[in-house]
Order: sequence, then structure tokens, then C-alpha cells
Amino acid sequence: MEEVLAGLCGTKPSEPLPVWINGSIGFCFKELVLSSLPHAILAIISACYVGTPRFPGYDNLSRPSWKCRILVSFFFAILSLLDIILTAVFSQQSTIPLAVLADASSDPDVVLELHQSTFSWSPPLSASHFESEEEPEQKGALETCIHHLTVKKGTLVGVVGKVGCGKSSLLAAITGELNRKDGSVYVLGLEQGFGLVTQEPWIQFATIRENILFGKGYNAKFYQEVVEVCALADDLKILPRGDQTIVGEKGVTLSGGQKARVALARAVYQNKEIYLFDDPLAAVDADVASHIMEKCILGILRHKTRILCTHRLEILDKADMLVLMEDGKIVQTGPPSEILLLVEAAPKHRDKGKQQQKASVVHMVKNEDEIEEQQLQVDSPLQAEEEKKEGVVAFLVYQAYWLAVGSWLSSSILLSLLLMQASRNISDWWLSNWISNLQQTRNTSMSNLSPANLSPKLLLFSPGGLMSPITMTHSSVQNSSSDIRFYLMVYGSIAAANSLFTALRAFLFAYGTIRAASILHNKLLKRVLKATVTFFDTTPTGRIINRFSSDLYCIDDSLPFILNICLANVFGLLGMVVIISYGLPWIILVMVPLAALYFCIQRYYRHTSRELKRLYSISLSPIYTHFSETLTGLNTIRATRATDRFEEENKVRLETNQRCLFISNTAMQWLDIRLQMIGVVVVTAIAVIAIIQHQKESGNPGLVGLALSYALSITNLLSGLISSFTQMETMMVSVERAEEYSTELPKETQDEVIQVATDWPSEGHVEFRNVMLAYRHGLPNALDGVNFTVVPGEKVGIVGRTGSGKSTMFLALFRMFELNEGEILIDNVNIRLVALEELRSRLAIIPQDPFLFSGTIRENLDPWGWHMDAELYQVLEQVHLKEVITRMGGLDSDVGERGRNLSMGQRQLVCLARALLTHAKILCIDEATASVDQKTDQLLQQTIRERFADKTVLTIAHRLNTIMDSDRVLVMNAGKVVELDTPKVLCNNSESSFHRLIQSGEQ
Repeated sequence: MEEVLAGLCGTKPSEPLPVWINGSIGFCFKELVLSSLPHAILAIISACYVGTPRFPGYDNLSRPSWKCRILVSFFFAILSLLDIILTAVFSQQSTIPLAVLADASSDPDVVLELHQSTFSWSPPLSASHFESEEEPEQKGALETCIHHLTVKKGTLVGVVGKVGCGKSSLLAAITGELNRKDGSVYVLGLEQGFGLVTQEPWIQFATIRENILFGKGYNAKFYQEVVEVCALADDLKILPRGDQTIVGEKGVTLSGGQKARVALARAVYQNKEIYLFDDPLAAVDADVASHIMEKCILGILRHKTRILCTHRLEILDKADMLVLMEDGKIVQTGPPSEILLLVEAAPKHRDKGKQQQKASVVHMVKNEDEIEEQQLQVDSPLQAEEEKKEGVVAFLVYQAYWLAVGSWLSSSILLSLLLMQASRNISDWWLSNWISNLQQTRNTSMSNLSPANLSPKLLLFSPGGLMSPITMTHSSVQNSSSDIRFYLMVYGSIAAANSLFTALRAFLFAYGTIRAASILHNKLLKRVLKATVTFFDTTPTGRIINRFSSDLYCIDDSLPFILNICLANVFGLLGMVVIISYGLPWIILVMVPLAALYFCIQRYYRHTSRELKRLYSISLSPIYTHFSETLTGLNTIRATRATDRFEEENKVRLETNQRCLFISNTAMQWLDIRLQMIGVVVVTAIAVIAIIQHQKESGNPGLVGLALSYALSITNLLSGLISSFTQMETMMVSVERAEEYSTELPKETQDEVIQVATDWPSEGHVEFRNVMLAYRHGLPNALDGVNFTVVPGEKVGIVGRTGSGKSTMFLALFRMFELNEGEILIDNVNIRLVALEELRSRLAIIPQDPFLFSGTIRENLDPWGWHMDAELYQVLEQVHLKEVITRMGGLDSDVGERGRNLSMGQRQLVCLARALLTHAKILCIDEATASVDQKTDQLLQQTIRERFADKTVLTIAHRLNTIMDSDRVLVMNAGKVVELDTPKVLCNNSESSFHRLIQSGEQ
């Protein structure tokens, strides 16, 4: 799958040329025109020089054209950026939800009322021309039509229905995330916001306390009460730093149930009047769900208005009203006694005796699991500070860029630059020689035309007997015209060669830099895709995004631009030094100390600018991290009316970044002032040397004039060289950062020791032998001596409390983490000896957290394009998604980012359909049906049993009824296998852990 993603995100080796053609023909044409223009102008002016007594500063015409070229580039870059900014400004929607209007209600007890309202995920028509790119994503999306819904203050409303019926859309409509097409909506205290708990818990990269407070002041008494009712007290006691523990990005150190409870505690602490719960109990055990229901939803929030979407029907009998939804519409509302009869029968409640028994069992199991929970938490920082190189940019970085361009191509670029500069200097020398000879010829001709200078012999013995002055003048003009044609022809040939070399240099440089950017990008992408899971757990997304956005943009655009200027300055300076040294030899006495002085200044400045660039790059990572985190939790931020606070937090991070940029620009001005001051001294020295040489009448006047013209601009060229070189070095920091990831990231072992058969595994035999695994060095083992064997075709259910090591076994089976000890055998082959790509492609998994890639249904089901449409529709029908996908627009309908156009349950079904297409002999199911209703769950279990009848199936489940028909049940606790037998045997054994789980009512 990594190769598929690399193909989608990267560029193939055969693609740089077409990409370059689209973006670089204009660059080559611009270089050709702007470099040829000065030569054409000079040729025209020189041709007219016969009637012009003096025209100084020919060489200076090329410098304004060069600056004009830079200004044109900046102008078009600004236009493109301005277009992007204006599009974003005019297309953005207001941060205050516009779909909800506070229309007055006749009943003062009503806090929420919807009447004849229709909501859609599609943007309003008035903004469609701004958001035309997003419209296809929403095509075919389910509309939410609410004929009438009234919710009174202080009531508990339960929302039920099968997967994908529109429960989450109803909550989104209330918060204003959906666009209201018609109808009326009334929300009491809309400006105060809502207490929202989403189906996917959103956790910030902060401490647990900061996540719960969410910007509000700390009230110790209320805070402790919230922690208690949300069943977090025991968890905080286990954590080494309690609620001061940093949970990592997206709550990486917390289990799914812990994240759900932290999100619930955050909503409760906000103390809103209206609470919206989107299946918050799906990720917690039955005892925890009962505690939250009694102490939180029916306890501390009893006077609040609560709307609860859930598949746990057994907890809804205490609701004041139930809402049954189907296909985005409210089918019926009423008391639980009526609505529950229309849905699947709710499980019976346990009696008091069993409840007490459950409590004792839960207490016992929690004590047993305490060691395992401690394994997940250590008193050490989860995330280290981002590393920053120091000192000069290493030679290996320049070497990496040279090799990315290509050694032959880089040498060709330098050769073309040398030829371009040599032809330019030769053209200037030829022009000065032409002007000198022309002036000398003119002076000689005018002096010879004087009658006093005419020789009597010439007058007497000339053809025709006597030569008149007019005849001699005409002959002189003819000779002069012949000379002009000769000089013009030579100058034009040199100028044409210069234009040819310029075009060649532009062509090679544009292609080489784009090739380098493509290679560095692909190299970085492949290394990140091969990185270990630990790297992603300990590295914020913002750091990775920073490498792929800011640093790669610099490599794509800024570095080639500055490198082009720097190389032009280097070769221009070399040519200038040659001409000046030849025309004004004494200038060498000034240039030697001048070079030493410039070297000292640039060395001092480079040290500062280089470190400022590194600080600037590092300061971008928190911005990307915060921005990514904000986008993920945007629904919660808007619902709780916390947008102003997040804007301020973003401004703080931007100010830190801008400080680095401001200081960098200030340092550049420091350099510019000193270079200008030195330039004044240099120009004065050059003028003095030129005057002295003129007084001594030494040297060719034309060559001296050319050297003087060059010398007057040498300070600007030296200043430009130092500025461009230091900027190039700061830009090379981006290459340094990209190479740091490309070469130093810890990567998974990809080596293949043995070649397995094409049909491996052909049986589906799985064996764990004394498997021991720790997530990171220094942590206790998450799997501690696991031993068991699964025979081919066997169905094994895996149970155990949170943190017992169930999911870790799947991680070990797929080699997401390497084992510390032991071995895992599949068909008697040690998986450590099998190539990773080979191993993972032969297994199938349905993860607990379904992940869909941005793209179409087809691309998510069959990213390799191996299956026909009929096969895809067949598996969609088997997972009961065909009707939904057809309504969305078929296999080519877009699922949106992370599958946002589908509900959580529908995403799980897509993952199941993807697994059905693999025909793998071993299927791993990790809570794959946690977000679907019980009826759909039963149908899916039946599909799995039929399609994988001859396959080995390992199923992790909290709903014990889904594994009761398994061949055997494996019970995990504290990273060890405590039981492994048939469900019947374990249920009949009153001393077994599985029997206690059944009695405790966990589902």
C-alpha cells in the first residue's frame, strides 16, 4: 500500500519532463528575451555611433534588464498568491453558524425547535461558484429533513436508528455545521453554544487538565466532581503525573475509552445548557457506560437539556423521549416504551445482585489491569523538542543536492554558465575595441582631411590628377561603413552565441532544479512511509507537514531562484575580475584587501542568518500542528464558541514565527548598510587608479573604459554575491532538514531473508511462541510471554479489558513493532524472515478506528485496480452499503477527507468490504462493528462467517455476543493469555475470567 500512496503523492522518474515543460518554458523564454535585449539595443546604438560623439555606460544597460527580470518574476508570483488569498477570503464561511437562526418560540420551556427544516452538507447556491471544487464531494449526500422536533428544557432525548440513518447529521444541523435549505430553527441561548461530544473523540496535544478545562478557569471542587462522574478518577491515579500528564497528539497515550471520557469531561466542565452526545458510550465497557449514564448524564447534567445518539438501547429506558430516524428523516418520536419496540429488542437489565457482583469483579479486574495501564504511561516526555542543526551547512547537504540534480547535468549547467559569461565578456570587449578603433579612425580621418595636412605629392600624383577633399571624405565614409558592417557582424555573432548559451543554461537549470526537487521529495516521502509507528506516535503532525510544505516549497521555488542569482553573480564576478585586471592592473592592489573584508563580513553574517533560518523553520511546526489540530476539532471549537481563543493562540504562534522573520530581515539590512559603506570606499579607489593610469597614458583607452565601467559596478556585484550566497545557504537549510528526515528517520526493517511461496499462507496456521513486546525502550512489556496456537480455519474471539494487550497482538502480527523476544509463525514460517510488504499484503485487517483515504469509493476499496465493478458492488451489497453508495453517486463518488462524507459506522463497513476483497487466509477484526447498530452487527457477523468459512479469523470484541459462536475464546490480561478454550467450557466454569466477564454484562 505504501507504493500506491507514494505513487499518488510523489512523482515518477519519467514525469519531471512533462511537469517541467508546463512550468519552465516561460522561464527559458524570459531568460532568452531579457538576456538578448541588451545586446540588440547596444547593436542598434553602436550602429548609430558614427554620428554620436560619445555614449558612455553601454555595459550598464544589461544590469537594469537583469533587475527587470527579477521584478517581473516577483510581479507574477504576487499575482498568483493574490488570487489564492482572494479566493480563500471570499469563499470562506462565517465562523458563526449561519444554518441556525434564533427564531422566537411560543413556548418558554422550549429550548430547541425545528419545523419543516431541510439540511444538507452541500454548500449554499450563492457560494457555489467559490466552492465548485467541493461540490462533487457532497454530490448524493443524504439530506436531513426534520418535519417537526421540539425539545423542552431539562429533558433527555435519545436518538436511535440503524447505521447511516442521519443521527450525527441531526446533531450537526443543530450546531449549525449543516447548511439549512429551508424551514425554521429555534435554539435558546444560541450564542452560548453547546456541550458537544463527537463520535470520534477530539483530544488536544496538552495535559489532561488542559483538555478538560478547555480555556475555562480552574474550579477545584467542580473539576473533581466532573472527573468522578466521567469515571476518570481511577485512570488519573494510575498516571504518573495525574491530570498533568501530556496525552500527546490526538491522545496517543490514551485508550479509546479514556479519550471518550476525557472528551465527555471537557463538555461537562463547560457547563452549557444544551448537551449533544454522539455515541459517547461506544468505546467504553458496560460498567463504565452505566456509571457515566447514572452519575453524569442522569446525574450532574439532570437539569440540562441532553440529546443522546447511541446504539446502546438498554440505557435509553430512562430517557424522556426517543427519536427514531431513518434515511435522514425522523420516522417517529415518543416515550421509550413505544420507540424501543420498533427497534431491535433491548437487552435485559441485570438485577441488583448481579450489579453488585459486577462491581466486585470490576474492582478486581481493574487491580489486575493496573500494571498494564502503567505500561502505557511513563514519567518521561512523550515528545522531544525538534532537533536543530548547528554551525555551517554540512558538505553532505550540498553533495545531496548536487546528486539530486545529477552530476552530468550539474556539470553541464556550470559549463553553460561559463560559456554564457565568457561570450558576454567577449561581446563587451569587442564592443569597446570597436568604439576605440572607430574613434581613432575618425580622429585620423578628420586630421588628414585638413588642407594643411594634404601632401603635395598626393595632390599631384593622385588618380585624376587632383583629389578634392570631398572625394576623400566620401572614400573615408565608405571605408567606415565597411568597418561598421564588419564589427556589427562579429558583434551579432557573439551576441547570438551568448543568447544560445543563455537559453541552454536556462533549459538545463530549470530541468535540473525541478528534477532535484522531485527526487528529494520522493526520497523524503518514501522514508516517511517506511518510518516506524513509534516515530508517528512521538512526532507531531505539524513537524511532518512542515517538512512537506515549507521546506519542500523552498526546495521547489525559493532555492532555485536564489541559486540562479548566486551562480550568475559568481560567474559574473569572475568575468569582471578578468577584464578589470587586464584593463586596470593596479586595481588588484585594492581587490585583495577588499576580498578579505567582504569575506569577514559575510562569514559573520552567515552565522546569524543561518541560525535564524533554522529557528524560522522550527517555529513553523507549532503553527502547522495547531492548525491541523484546530481543523480536526473544528466542530467542537465552533459548538463551544471557542473560536476567538483559538484565533488568539494561532496569533501567538504566528507572532513567534514573524519575530524570527523580522530579525532575519533586520540582519539583512545590517549587511546591506555595511556593503554600501564599503562600496563608497571602493568606487573612490577605482576612480583614483583610473585617473592615475590616464595621466600616465598607459593602456588602451577603450579597454580602460570598459574596465572602469566594470569596476564601478563591482561593489554592487559583490554585495549581490554575498547576499545571494548567504540566502542560498539559508535555503539549503531546507535541503538539510529534508535530508535529515530522509536519512535519519528510524525505519521499519524491509529486508527479505526468505522468499515465500506465491500462495503463502495457504493454510492459515498462526502460532505465538513466548512473544514479548515493549512499545518503546525502557517500557514494560505490553505482551509478556504470549503463547497460543490457532489451527487453520479456526475462528478465535479475543476478549479482555482495555490495555490487556489485545490490539497489541495484531500489531505484533503485522510487525508494526518488532518483538523483544519470541517468534510468530504463520504456516510454520517465522514472520521476521518475511519482507514487510510481502507479509502485510497476505493478511487482512479491519481496524477499530476506520481510516479512509481522500478519494473515491473505488480507490478506497481497490487501490490497486485489480477488481471489476461487479465485484466491488458485490462486496458492498454483502456489507449492506450498496444502496448508500448508489445514492451517493456510485463507485466514483468522493468519500471526502478521512471519509467525512460517510458516518462512522459506514466507514467501518467500507473497511470490511475492503477486507472481503483481499481473499486473505487470515483475517483480523478489531472492534470492527462498534459503531453499527445491533441488527447490522448480526448481519455482518453472518457475512463474515459465510465469506471466511474456510479462513482463520481472529476477532477482538467488547460485544461478547459477537464471539459466542467462535470456535475458541482467548482471554487476555496484563499482556498475558489467561484462558483459551471453547465458549461453552469457559461459560460453564464459574472460576474463569470469561465467565466473570459474562456475568459483569460487558458487551
